[in-house]
Amino acid sequence: MPLPLYLLAVAVFAMGTSEFMLAGLLPDIASDLGVTVGSAGALTSAYAIGMAVGAPLTAAIARHWPRRAGLFGFVLAFAAAHALGAATTSFPVLLATRVVAALANAGFLAVALTAAAASVPPDRKGRALAVLLSGTTVATIAGVPGGSLLGTLLGWRATFWAVAALCLPAALGVLKGIPAGRAGEGTADGPALRAELAQLKRPRLALVMLLGALVNAATFASLTFLAPVVTGAAGMGELWVSVALMLFGAGSFVGVTVAGRLSDRRPALVLAVAGPPLLAGWPALALLAGEPAALLTLVFVQGVLSFAVGSTLIARVLHEAAGAPTMAGSYATAALNAGAVAGPLVAAATLNTTAGNLGPLWASGLLTAVALLVAFPLRAVIATGSPRDAGSWSAAPADPSRT
Repeated sequence: MPLPLYLLAVAVFAMGTSEFMLAGLLPDIASDLGVTVGSAGALTSAYAIGMAVGAPLTAAIARHWPRRAGLFGFVLAFAAAHALGAATTSFPVLLATRVVAALANAGFLAVALTAAAASVPPDRKGRALAVLLSGTTVATIAGVPGGSLLGTLLGWRATFWAVAALCLPAALGVLKGIPAGRAGEGTADGPALRAELAQLKRPRLALVMLLGALVNAATFASLTFLAPVVTGAAGMGELWVSVALMLFGAGSFVGVTVAGRLSDRRPALVLAVAGPPLLAGWPALALLAGEPAALLTLVFVQGVLSFAVGSTLIARVLHEAAGAPTMAGSYATAALNAGAVAGPLVAAATLNTTAGNLGPLWASGLLTAVALLVAFPLRAVIATGSPRDAGSWSAAPADPSRT
């Protein structure tokens, strides 16, 4: 894999730490700013909304920007948002900084995903995506638990300052490792923006985006409210939240790594093997949450399965969006974060039911069930596409009428 992919993964690590870190900080933020934990969960949804809406918007704006300058600017904006968030005492201001940070993250990831796919042969897109997403999975292994631990010891604001500081080496990596080409390099004679947006009308693309969103919604539904499960249902101390997040992150790294080697050629195998146990794992986690050993084991397993299935579906988004060479990354980002919006909202609604803190786990099971019910009768469509579709990231204009 090209070296710039690994440098982009460093920046994704910093951003992934921010995206996931609230899972261990929500109780402290709620207490400090005088809101409920459910209300504090809106910080996760606000971030995801900014990502989902911002991905196509920022990708459209930046599609002909110099690639290095665009990525560098997004990283600096991300750092500034976290510095302001760390300093504020107002929940609405903190909420606004999360939206700004999300827009910067969305712009960065949309350009980075497109750059990653364009830097490798068509049959290695899944592996390129795995390298890029490894920044997120390493964030869940080290960055997020570390942030949770830092928040426990020094307060949640320290974690925000730490993320801002992480952006500095990431920005340097972008400047040193990314060529000063354009985001739309090689597409000067390619499809117009309208033609790239018309790709969203293709049923194959819409289907894999929907499934990716549902699986990610299930992941975020439980991950956002994992801390109350660890300290409440399992009766463990706050420091065990960091352990649980680290186990989930380790599982996600395994899932992305394995799926990255299979998703280009055998996506059906990944979905068939990982999908059913992913569905079974969420209710099992709810039923066994009172047993610490079982809880921690299942958290790891669900990390493996969630990211194996999710990254495979997102790789399919990049394949199916072959006719949108500068916007494909934004479609993948939008799908991921549409799920990240819906998941915590659905999960928050279950907290006031008889399920209590275990409600988000049951919600994850329901969302996964919907995804599999949609996917099963259409599994051949998901797993295959014409070689011309899956393998072409050329500059040829897309045919908006093609479905």
